[in-house]
Amino acid sequence: MAEEDCCASADEGAKSGRHVPLVLERREKKEENWRTAVSHQLKKQCTCSSERAKAQVLGFVPILKWLPRYQLRDWILGDVMSGLIVGILLVPQSIAYSLLAGQDPIYGLYTSFYSSIIYTLLGTSRHISVGIFGVLCLLVGQVVDRELALAGYLTESSSNNTTLGLGNATTGPVCDRSCYAIMVGATVTFTAGVYQVLMGLLQVGFVSVYLSDSLLSGFATGASLTILTSQVKYLLGLKLPRAQGWGSLIKTWVSLFQNLGQTNLCDLVTSLVCLTVLVPTKELNDRFKAKLKAPIPFELFVVIGATMASHFGHFKETYGSDVAGAIPTGFLPPQLPSWSLIPNVAVDAFSISIVGFAITVSLSEMFAKKHGYVVDPNQEMYAIGFCNILPSFFRCFTTSAALTKTLVKESTGCQTQLSGLVTALVLLLVLLVIAPLFYSLQKCVLAVIIVVNLRGALRKFTDIPRMWRVNRVDAAIWLVTMATSALINTELGLLVGVMVSAFCVLGRTQRAQALELGRAGQRELYEDLASYKGLQTQPGVAIFRYEAPIYYANQSLFKKALYRRLGLDPVKEKARRRKLEKQRKKQEEAAMTAGGEGGTKIKKETELTNATRIFLPNQVNFHSLVIDCSPVLFLDTAGVNALKEVCKDYKELGVQVFLAQCNTSVLESLDRGGYYPEEEKENMFFTISNAVHYSHSLSSQNGECDTSC
Repeated sequence: MAEEDCCASADEGAKSGRHVPLVLERREKKEENWRTAVSHQLKKQCTCSSERAKAQVLGFVPILKWLPRYQLRDWILGDVMSGLIVGILLVPQSIAYSLLAGQDPIYGLYTSFYSSIIYTLLGTSRHISVGIFGVLCLLVGQVVDRELALAGYLTESSSNNTTLGLGNATTGPVCDRSCYAIMVGATVTFTAGVYQVLMGLLQVGFVSVYLSDSLLSGFATGASLTILTSQVKYLLGLKLPRAQGWGSLIKTWVSLFQNLGQTNLCDLVTSLVCLTVLVPTKELNDRFKAKLKAPIPFELFVVIGATMASHFGHFKETYGSDVAGAIPTGFLPPQLPSWSLIPNVAVDAFSISIVGFAITVSLSEMFAKKHGYVVDPNQEMYAIGFCNILPSFFRCFTTSAALTKTLVKESTGCQTQLSGLVTALVLLLVLLVIAPLFYSLQKCVLAVIIVVNLRGALRKFTDIPRMWRVNRVDAAIWLVTMATSALINTELGLLVGVMVSAFCVLGRTQRAQALELGRAGQRELYEDLASYKGLQTQPGVAIFRYEAPIYYANQSLFKKALYRRLGLDPVKEKARRRKLEKQRKKQEEAAMTAGGEGGTKIKKETELTNATRIFLPNQVNFHSLVIDCSPVLFLDTAGVNALKEVCKDYKELGVQVFLAQCNTSVLESLDRGGYYPEEEKENMFFTISNAVHYSHSLSSQNGECDTSC
């Protein structure tokens, strides 16, 4: 029936000489009642069967899915090798980053050990290494130092044996500074893990897409500057409290310069020697990583050598060097987080949870894409959440994926998550046997390890010119996020970065290009007249394109851009005509009062002049306007109303408005908004050419000239 109607209308149009546009009959979509939709989803989620229960268990514990299919002969060597190398690298880094988080070295080893096991069980990425990450250690350390100060504990410059009673004065347990520090760290970790699991339950894994690469890179670089600044005091052997509040980086440098005269020469010399060894050797590792089967663990060699030198040289007793101190073996019994601290750290834990999840998902998706498999962002949320919740009962602090160790795992042949268990076995050996041997290790050596590992983030400064050339908006986001994170506040830097990114996206719709189009030869191709040569304008037809959605925030800008590009503002033109009409009436009244032949002659001349002035506006040579809607992704109510106003205002001036290349969403919005009366729905076209031909046929039918209005 539709085909017969279309053919009949085409025959009729051919007889009349009028162009008949292609008409497609749209399918009617059945709108499902919201109650039915909710009921269907509840039924789907709550239905229980053996297959569904099995799928839920396998989805929540992915190791049950991939372990039975493990190819022992092909994969075991790569997993064991990568796990061993990462475990060896984690030993000095775990001890070093404990310093950054404000904790004793043993807690860094605990953190790496538990997180490696839990992610092996729950993670979906085969390659990422979950453990201690510098930015998160910095954020945790800031919270720990703040809570220590609020609780009345002395600063690091005083003895770590200072104790305070927690509870009442007579029966409350006694907790020293180290104990209270890990209590705060574990509570922050528990709260962050709860946030991450809740986000997984609410299926909000998609939020990671809103944290762009430029934002995360700028945040990491800004945090790296703060980390570098926080470690300078250890390089110099100064015992200074960590600066708190906004502008901590500047405060720290001021304090460092004020206390420069108290530098410990032994720590300074040790730091310089370790830097001289580690920087070039790490560069060699990077340069020859393609030829090396595994990176050489120079950090471990430096730690062993520095520990032996400090022990036999009696650096602590002779020169007053600050050392790691006693590191116990074995494991401590589990303890609950401090529920009373949760309100104090809830806001900090939220930002930590977002950063941890974003880093983990970004790295897991990057390596999954590289190696051709799929990761589940929501399951990653669960995995990293439980990597924080469960270890928090065993005196651990916040973890996430770490890029450096992930790259090491990949380059050493990692095949599955099983390599995490091998890493855990290496750490278990250290925890049970080797840990006490690091008693004499100087803290300045740990600081050197942290500083050397910041090279990658700090190198981003050399990429600023390239980023600016590639995309100035992304470069601006990077600079703002980095500067805010470094100079004002680390957590605030993340929030500012997200807001700047959102405003940049919004700003692009506010500054969308308004283009007048021309035709390329005899082809059905229309492009911007200002961008390409040789394009031809269509006589009597103006073709306009607005390269953005039209919604409440930019609908007025859309109209202004259209009027400016076409050189005809219908609102101003109508006001001008009303003004001229008033002048004409006044002249008529003056002519009537003058009377006689002279008055009649004046009246006729006035009517002729004003008719010309009213109906022929200057520099307008079109009778039809075609709006190319292909870049318009959506319309809201304000956008539909803006198009209504444009159509109505131009129609009053004798200019027909046609829409072309509207997508389905735009067509539905126009239908719901009542853009066209039922009899005028033919004024929407699937191509610009159809709209142009139709406007020409209307002009010819009405006997109008194509070169004037």
